[in-house]
Amino acid sequence: MQTVQVTRRLALSGTAAAVTGALSNGTAAAAETIWSGEYWATKQRNGNDIRLAMYRRRVGAPQPGEAPRSVLFLVHGSSMSARSSFDLVVPSRGEYSSMNVFAQYGFDVWTMDHEGYGRSTRTDGNSDIASGVEDLKAAVDVIAHETGQARCHFLGESSGALRAAAFAMAVPDRAGRLVLAAHTYTGKGSPTLGKRAEQVEFYRTHNTRPRDRAMIESIFTRDKPGTTDPEVPKALADAELVYGDTVPTGTYLDMTAHLPVVDPTRIISPVAVIRGEFDGIATMEDLWDFYRQLPTGDKQFSVIAGAAHALATCRNRQAFWHVTQAFLTMPAPPAS
Repeated sequence: MQTVQVTRRLALSGTAAAVTGALSNGTAAAAETIWSGEYWATKQRNGNDIRLAMYRRRVGAPQPGEAPRSVLFLVHGSSMSARSSFDLVVPSRGEYSSMNVFAQYGFDVWTMDHEGYGRSTRTDGNSDIASGVEDLKAAVDVIAHETGQARCHFLGESSGALRAAAFAMAVPDRAGRLVLAAHTYTGKGSPTLGKRAEQVEFYRTHNTRPRDRAMIESIFTRDKPGTTDPEVPKALADAELVYGDTVPTGTYLDMTAHLPVVDPTRIISPVAVIRGEFDGIATMEDLWDFYRQLPTGDKQFSVIAGAAHALATCRNRQAFWHVTQAFLTMPAPPAS
């Protein structure tokens, strides 16, 4: 597969609104005003601008001269855009917005629609992992401009974990702590990827694939029905299908034909690998192989009980948020 050379430039467009949010699990303070902003990053390919929609949440509007907050960047997966993944509203079912949750934990939270997803530019590319890394390079420049923070923590889910890990390999000085959720390494023994590989020739010859309501809802039942409230896939499909019924094939092609796309020995950031108990995207053995090769001593491996692939929106999502928050706020080791 041909590698596309991408250049970047900074593009900012600030719009903001105030929203309110409170955690339903009682782990944070009472409701606080959460400030919301929208921005654009721009990368350039073959002389064409590709605009990438970015979203930001934090408690309180940014103020001149204030102390910077830790930045957490949420990286979406293959079949949904950013806000459907991390800012979902499920009526009468409690909090499902990871953006709200981590804003109330004290983070400056950002996410982005990758090329070909959500509000970002649709192109004739397939938005593979390498393209996602270039998206993240453009995004962190916007974040540095807005926050003064050159380094971000990353939480990536599914192929978003591959994007985040590949970014940390490519630009290690811009990556803080990494949370790799629903991650995969070589794909060996994965029932999900084994089934997906039956369509590999389609992914090789098509840059988009169908993504209808039934496909979206299957994500939450394919491994273990009951791990997600049935109202969640309905709400997610409603939120996501406004962007159309196709998505790029690049990450599916990478995950069925090109694994491993990440070398754990080249990741110097602290890493948490978090897996749902019933997740079919990777076996425990495959993830342990990845984990043991990480060179850092600052690493954790967690399994979320009763969860499958979709950790941020499962019934036990509070456990996922708790483990992630604890890892991201781990005290620095004492000087030796």
